[in-house]
Amino acid sequence: MKQPKSQIDKRYEDKHKEERKAAHAVWGTSMKREDFEELNKFLKANHIPKVQLIYMGWTALKEQLNTNNSEGGTCNEKRT
Repeated sequence: MKQPKSQIDKRYEDKHKEERKAAHAVWGTSMKREDFEELNKFLKANHIPKVQLIYMGWTALKEQLNTNNSEGGTCNEKRT
């Protein structure tokens, strides 16, 4: 008798759990609900995955910091 897909998937996930944990990280973070909803709308409208947003933001921030550091400034702007 063939096993249900859910059982097959669970076995696979259990078997590869440690491997997945070693290869990936998850941030548990929070933000204001209003900002969250606005951000999700923006991402959905522009077909941008959240992971792509993180990488693009990280790249832009590194470039900004490199520019600011060469000009003697820093990036300490806080969100209100």
